Amino acid sequence: MDTLLSTRSRKTAGLIVGFIILAAGIACSVAFGVTNIGWRTIVASYTDFNGSQEHLIIKTARMPRALIAAAAGAALAVAGSLMQGITRNPLASPSLFGVNAGAAFFIVTGSAFFGASGMSTFATLGFVGAAFTAALVYVLGSIGNDGLTPLKITLAGSALTAFFSSLSLGILLTGGQTFDQVLYWFVGSVAGRDMGIFGAAAPYMGVALIAALVLARHMNVLALGEDVASGLGQKTIYIKLAAGIVIILLAGGSVSMAGPIAFVGIIIPHLTRYLVGTDYRWGIPYCAVYGANLLLAADIGSRYISFPQEVPVGVMTAIIGVPFFVYIARRGGRS
Repeated sequence: MDTLLSTRSRKTAGLIVGFIILAAGIACSVAFGVTNIGWRTIVASYTDFNGSQEHLIIKTARMPRALIAAAAGAALAVAGSLMQGITRNPLASPSLFGVNAGAAFFIVTGSAFFGASGMSTFATLGFVGAAFTAALVYVLGSIGNDGLTPLKITLAGSALTAFFSSLSLGILLTGGQTFDQVLYWFVGSVAGRDMGIFGAAAPYMGVALIAALVLARHMNVLALGEDVASGLGQKTIYIKLAAGIVIILLAGGSVSMAGPIAFVGIIIPHLTRYLVGTDYRWGIPYCAVYGANLLLAADIGSRYISFPQEVPVGVMTAIIGVPFFVYIARRGGRS
């Protein structure tokens, strides 16, 4: 009993520390950049707004950027954790399984051929693209007598990622106006966003995060194996369907706000399992908090690599994520 309480206290403390780091990360994201802003000015912009340039920068650029980075990081990490759970594949993530690339392709296509514009429209296209790609990956990964396997779904996701990414780049290169409008978004960036972008996708992502917490107990049962879960009375097909809808909302919302950012959905679920084990009741909150922290840290770091120019945050997550991906792939191969 004492051991159980000690473990729970340790996990709770880790979550509290994560929230403290998150608050500090948002504050640093607002304060630091090409122009550093003092803490008193940040507070005054909300308590005594005077319309000055610094106050406008805080409210229209820095704070939306920080909130979007936190929301996208949380969404991608939770989506990656759920994908790894339902596919039983340690390399599963929205970026590897084509969900991000499919959402991006729909947004690029809508902008280039149908004149789509505005972040609410991009959000809708992102959700539709994520849903379409997820369904297509599932169908392709299920072909054959042995049904859905981790290897086949990984190959299907990788193939669709390459396919949709190539199509999107081809459309961008042949459409000058579309290229200018979408390219910086396409590589993954939270710069230049406003609160309207955040407000368009945040409600869907908030509902999805709550749903992920509700599903946590069922994911623990599913982790025992489909035969065991079915024997315990769980309708595994409904749990997987619900988890799939949550993944689509999280990945689609993230792409609509920040573009197809990779590797967050791989890195954080593995680190979370190292910290709190395989219990999704702890893993989901940890993924949300530390996923937000990772993307905030990457965004802050991206401002200083080639200062005063900024590197898109998608490049930063790739620099961090590729070595981690290779490590996980090698470890999985040995096991």
